[in-house]
Amino acid sequence: MFDAIRALTPRDPDYPSRVATLDVLRRVLNGTLYDVLPYQFHEERGAGGEYIPIRQRRPCIRYALCRTVVEDSIALLFSEGHFPAIVCAEPETRSFLADLVRDAGLNAVMIDAALRGSVGSVALLLRILKGRVYISVMDSLFLAPVWRADAPDRLATVTEQYKVRGAQLAAQGFEIAEPDIDYWFMRRWDAETETWFLPWPVGTTPIGGPEPDAARSVRHGLGFVPVVWIRNLPGGDGVDGACTFRAAVETSVEIDYQLSQAGRGLTYSSDPTLLIKEPATTDREIIKGAGNALVVSKDGDARLLEIGGTAANAVIDYVRVLRELALESVHGNRSSADRIAAAQSGRALELMNQGLIWLADNLRISYGDNGLLALVRMIMAAAERYPLTVLGRPAPKMEPGTRLSLDWPRWYPQSAADQLAEAQTLSTLMQAGQISRETAIRSIADDYGIEDITAEIARIKKETTHDA
Repeated sequence: MFDAIRALTPRDPDYPSRVATLDVLRRVLNGTLYDVLPYQFHEERGAGGEYIPIRQRRPCIRYALCRTVVEDSIALLFSEGHFPAIVCAEPETRSFLADLVRDAGLNAVMIDAALRGSVGSVALLLRILKGRVYISVMDSLFLAPVWRADAPDRLATVTEQYKVRGAQLAAQGFEIAEPDIDYWFMRRWDAETETWFLPWPVGTTPIGGPEPDAARSVRHGLGFVPVVWIRNLPGGDGVDGACTFRAAVETSVEIDYQLSQAGRGLTYSSDPTLLIKEPATTDREIIKGAGNALVVSKDGDARLLEIGGTAANAVIDYVRVLRELALESVHGNRSSADRIAAAQSGRALELMNQGLIWLADNLRISYGDNGLLALVRMIMAAAERYPLTVLGRPAPKMEPGTRLSLDWPRWYPQSAADQLAEAQTLSTLMQAGQISRETAIRSIADDYGIEDITAEIARIKKETTHDA
């Protein structure tokens, strides 16, 4: 069924093949996959009385299984209780980076990036305007990255190119000769400039290549491309990583159609077809209902064409199995609240949702180390060229070779018994001289809301000295 729908999805031959693949996956994620189908699910006959195949109808019930898996995994990455802390040996730099996360809204930015990038890839655009940091999330659909030959992990250029109606460009201030046709819009980022190009009509080739738009082009002079390219998961093809939910798409479509069929069956059961065997003794209009009796002759008969409920129950059982298979294939959350009789410890919840945690653990590498951490390093490098302030504080100078890392919180909060056992363990290890006080405090900082470990140690020493 999915292949039939994908065949109906419009494909523009002027774009690379990856654009069509990402477009279909994005339609699945956004719930617009069925918009290309011409008929509603209840339309069984066309205007000429011909039968409409189910594959041409839009399902009336849509279970957003793929988006649910994506949002559940993102919640374990960048939600309020799961956002990582940026760790640095320098206290001043660490405090500055903590303020940067709040001022630039990196929490919401990374959630948006992980949601859009679940189809395969996503890009983060860095801009510094009047000393402040601004991060924009860009869909990778119409982006084409090129990496440096001498450093394959660093971008050489990123080009954005797509079609747009001339009237829309005219509304943006471009000089457009024919507003009723499509134009190519193009801009490119490199290590020194952000170059905009004058739009040109689709189907034509500018002599000498696209002409730069000097009025809109900007020279940033950062010495690097201000774009972080994030590949979603290991695997994939070319510049894109593997899609988070690709393995469950066909099953998800099958679930939608099975539930829609079951819904149509239940609707029919509430108003079944009336069958009358001639001859009847009345010519008046037939109105079904308990207060309207049908009178037939001894040779006639009348009955309702009812269906049993076993078919609906079979569909529900079938859908339940499909859901389990789909969630298992993409490492989704398969736990049921009905099976939890009492409060569970954090470790028990981890074991229950082990598949989802494995998925989120892989995403931590893509969007944490290769995304958030790369973005922070880029911002600190930009601070060496431009004055940068966060919450009124100037950016500190970061020495070359300074190591940055991410400290991720626990997957699930601990119960009171878990916290007591951990406190006893840490106390024993400290007294035995096997860990330091700083290490012990860092291990529980997320659970108790400790943001500045150095300041917390100073307060502990002060209170201990005062009590003594």
